[in-house]
Amino acid sequence: MHTAPSSTAADLAPPRWHTPALVKASVACHLGAGALALAQPTLWPWALGAVALDQALITGAGLWPRSTWLGANLLRLPAAAAARREIALTIDDGPDPAVTPAVLDLLDAHRARATFFCIARHAEQHAALCREIVRRGHSVQNHSFDHSHAFALRGPRAIRRELARAQDALAQVTGQRPRFFRAPAGLRNLFLAPVLHELQLQLVAWTRRGFDTARRDPDAVLARLTRGLAAGDILLLHDRHTALAASGRPVTLAVLPALLRRFEQAGLRAVTLPEALAA
Repeated sequence: MHTAPSSTAADLAPPRWHTPALVKASVACHLGAGALALAQPTLWPWALGAVALDQALITGAGLWPRSTWLGANLLRLPAAAAARREIALTIDDGPDPAVTPAVLDLLDAHRARATFFCIARHAEQHAALCREIVRRGHSVQNHSFDHSHAFALRGPRAIRRELARAQDALAQVTGQRPRFFRAPAGLRNLFLAPVLHELQLQLVAWTRRGFDTARRDPDAVLARLTRGLAAGDILLLHDRHTALAASGRPVTLAVLPALLRRFEQAGLRAVTLPEALAA
């Protein structure tokens, strides 16, 4: 009788992280500029210009939330999920006791599932509400611990501390360790991808967002979210920091009923990210 070999630490470790081409080119640029300045001191302005241009490119890639230049970034669901007519509704920045319960009721009414990218500090403050999200069949994922606007300016150690702290907090609250991460405001730098790989987290952006934190017109938000709506889309709304419509109602709550009806009319099934990527 044969027994299966036990798993070693090497077996359980994630595969090696591969440096993106842009990061490799950036390193080469800096080394080349330094060598040029040393070999030909009179050409230092050209070397400095090359480094400045490279830094601008790296910064631009980090400021573009849907960029894949700094590492893997999920913008749409896999083809298999799209073939199943699945769509992902993602809701950021909560939980919020004033908005999240109403969001959950609307989702229940339409038998839709969503992925809540929660700020871990808020999840700790409203732990019962966070657990209710999971109890109703939705998914809670990592949106950092405190959603700092300076997140993209941090170095690798600070980023790792932030993400690991959020992982631990969310796992403690929900009993489930997150598999996905969304950067605050979608902004990041070249240090994020290797930290995500180490923590076995997958970066998620979106196919389309409604700008519901800034726009007060529910019709305009709905139009942005549904323009070209298709299976495999990842849509972004918020249950915290959402703008208020002229009626005084949070825009997200004004948009959701019509958005969920559009899903139904198009034959789309709203599922969580773990469900969509389970295969």
